[in-house]
Amino acid sequence: MQLSAEPIIYILIFVGVVVLVEGIYLVAFGKSIRLNSQVNRRLEMMEKGSTRQQVLDQLRKELGQHGKSKTIPLYSMLAERAQKAAIAFSPQQLMMIMAGLAVFAFVGLSVGTSTPLALRVLAAIVIGVGGVFFWVNSKAGKRMALIEEQLPDAVELMVRSLRVGHPFNSTVQIVANEIEDPLATEFGIIADESAYGRDIGEALKEMAERLEIQDLRFLSVAVTIQQQSGGNLAEVLAGLAKVIRARFRLFRRVKAITAEAQWSGKFLSAFPLLALIGTLLKDPHYYDDVMDHPFFIPACFFVGIMLTINLIVMRFLTNIKV
Repeated sequence: MQLSAEPIIYILIFVGVVVLVEGIYLVAFGKSIRLNSQVNRRLEMMEKGSTRQQVLDQLRKELGQHGKSKTIPLYSMLAERAQKAAIAFSPQQLMMIMAGLAVFAFVGLSVGTSTPLALRVLAAIVIGVGGVFFWVNSKAGKRMALIEEQLPDAVELMVRSLRVGHPFNSTVQIVANEIEDPLATEFGIIADESAYGRDIGEALKEMAERLEIQDLRFLSVAVTIQQQSGGNLAEVLAGLAKVIRARFRLFRRVKAITAEAQWSGKFLSAFPLLALIGTLLKDPHYYDDVMDHPFFIPACFFVGIMLTINLIVMRFLTNIKV
C-alpha cells in the first residue's frame, strides 16, 4: 500500500479556493471592506463623492439582498450567514463564483490526481460550494463577534451624548461617526433612515432581527418603550450597557471554561487520523493483509461516522447559551 499524495492535493486545492474567493472580493470591492479595516466604510463612500441617499441605498442593498434570497433552492443554507456577514456579492454573483471555483477545482484535480471522472466532478462541486460556505461563515463569525464587542462602547457613547443634551437621533449619528466598523455602518444606516423619516425604534428592531443579536433586541425594546411611555432614556441605556458588559464577560468566561472540552473533542477525533497517517508513514504496507477483507471498507465508514458524531456531541455539550 503506497502512501498517496492525493489527500494533500485535495486540501491544497480547498485552501486555494478559499484564498481565491477572498482575493476576488478584495479586488471587486477594495480593501476598505475588510473586517480588520479601521475605516468607517459609510463615511469613506461619502468622501468619495456619493450622496447620502446613494450610500444608504447601496448599503441597504448589500445588507438585505441575501435575506430576500432565502427562497432560492440550496442557496437558503448560505443566505442567513451571508446576510450576517454583509457580503457585498449578490446571491447570483456568489453562485457564479461557486460554479467558477468548482471548475477551477476540477482542473486542479484533473492535473494533480488520477481519481475517476465522476469522483473528480463530485469533489470539485463539494470544494467549490464548501469553500465559499467556509469563507462566508468565517466572515459572518468575525463580524458578529466584532459587533458584540463594540456594542457596549456604542451604548455608553449614546448615554454620554444623551446626558449632555443631544436628542436620540443625533446620538445615533454621533455613534455612527465616532466608532469603527462594522457597527458604525449599521448605526449609520439607522441614522440616515431616521433622517428620511423612518421611526428609529423600528429601524433598530429590524437591525436586531437581521443580525439576531439579543443585546440589540434589548436596545430596540428600550428605545421603543421610551418613545411610547417616556422616561429617562440615558439611565435605561446606562443600565443596559452594564448588562451587556456583564453578559459579554460571562460569555468569555464560559468560553474559557469550555475550551478544554472543545479541544478534547477535536483531539479525540483527530488522533485516530493522525495515528493512521503516522502508521502509514512508518510502514506503508501495514494494512495490506486486511484491505481485501469485506469488513474493511464498512469499518472505515463506521469509524468516520463515530468520529463525526464525537465532534457533534462535544460541540453540543459545550455550546452554552449566555
